[in-house]
Amino acid sequence: MDILFLGTGSAWRLPEYSCGCMICKKMNELDEERTRTSIQITTSRRILIDPGPDLLTHMNRYHMELPDLVLITHEHGDHCLGLDELLVFKRALKRNDWTPIPVYATEITWRIVEERFGYLIGSLVEKRLCQSGVTISVGDTEIIPFKTFHGPTAKGAVGYVIRQMNDDSVHCKSLIYTSDFAEIETVIPQMYGADVLVIQSHWLNEPVENRPFHMSLQTALSFVEKWKPTKEIFLVHISGGDQVLGDPQNNTVKKIQPKEPMKDPMSNAVYSVPLCQEDWDVLVKKISIDYSIPCRMTVPRDGDIFSI
Repeated sequence: MDILFLGTGSAWRLPEYSCGCMICKKMNELDEERTRTSIQITTSRRILIDPGPDLLTHMNRYHMELPDLVLITHEHGDHCLGLDELLVFKRALKRNDWTPIPVYATEITWRIVEERFGYLIGSLVEKRLCQSGVTISVGDTEIIPFKTFHGPTAKGAVGYVIRQMNDDSVHCKSLIYTSDFAEIETVIPQMYGADVLVIQSHWLNEPVENRPFHMSLQTALSFVEKWKPTKEIFLVHISGGDQVLGDPQNNTVKKIQPKEPMKDPMSNAVYSVPLCQEDWDVLVKKISIDYSIPCRMTVPRDGDIFSI
């Protein structure tokens, strides 16, 4: 199983246009960028998760091939507005050589997606419904959706457990992809002991008011403790929403006050909010040690590839 991180940022990308906060300034200085979070997983099939508005950029940068299927986690634009871009694969073929791409989402998510992209159904994509806890089997791959809570504007939200089965149909490689969420509404057995956990880390610190119903790294550690991934944890959907000590932009709309800043459990020292990739690398290494995380924890860059 190969994992290609197409994008690792939030709905507004990083650095944000016209923003002068310390995070965006530092990333601009270093020419760092995080596009909207999206991922491609390759088993015996190429699985694209969340074709957002940066999909054409991702296709050009990473020379992506036609996906065998697409999974949409929820109906927000940063997770589905790139569906149109898949048309380039069809346009390059002879008229009778095209087979619509299966696209899976929940019934509620499809209601919104179909309003925007109904003209693609049957010609470019094949509409397929998924349901929490019901396994989708494609070749050697099992995909199990699980219900998540991402607020009242994303009632169809799900995450996915993806398992690549061996010939004995018992042993497998497994990955949990949570997407955007604040809580898990349906727990499934396949969540426990997965090889890889890809989990949202929209903020470092849990905010006083979790307005858009996202996940902080501070709270995500409780899910790590419950699910006990065995090989690697990847943190994605990184935003610039944490308040940074001494930043004059802390009073802007994007910045949210922390409920109680995350601290070293031994020294009680507050962790510094990371401004760039190097800061994230140092921070997650320290947190992994301080909180006895049982496997490696990584903040991937756009374009990073990992194999399990």
